[in-house]
Amino acid sequence: QVQVVESGGGLVQPGGSLRLSCTISGNSGSIHAMGWYRQAPGKQRELVAAISSGGSTNYADSVKGRFTISRDSAKNTVYLQMNSLAPADTAVYYCNAKVILSDATVNGYWGQGTQVTVSL
Repeated sequence: QVQVVESGGGLVQPGGSLRLSCTISGNSGSIHAMGWYRQAPGKQRELVAAISSGGSTNYADSVKGRFTISRDSAKNTVYLQMNSLAPADTAVYYCNAKVILSDATVNGYWGQGTQVTVSL
């Protein structure tokens, strides 16, 4: 079974930085795209950043210039470098992997989430 595991969350002060990691394991296919989403209390889950198999990236307007998504294909890992964090960035951050399996089906897999809290 495919496993998606996030790590790197925590409590930081405004203006601080965090680096989130997401590793996918157990897949027999190829990763089509990976993305980071976040969900704050009382709000809908939103896309933060995504990266395709071809290396194309896109970001939510609210994080452009502050967050950077990258990948290490050899490790099946995607990272989210978050700089200049603000309280509005407080949320549970989820990793999603879109995987093309050997039978040509496409499955999406979610991690369990990692809490990011930006506060004094």
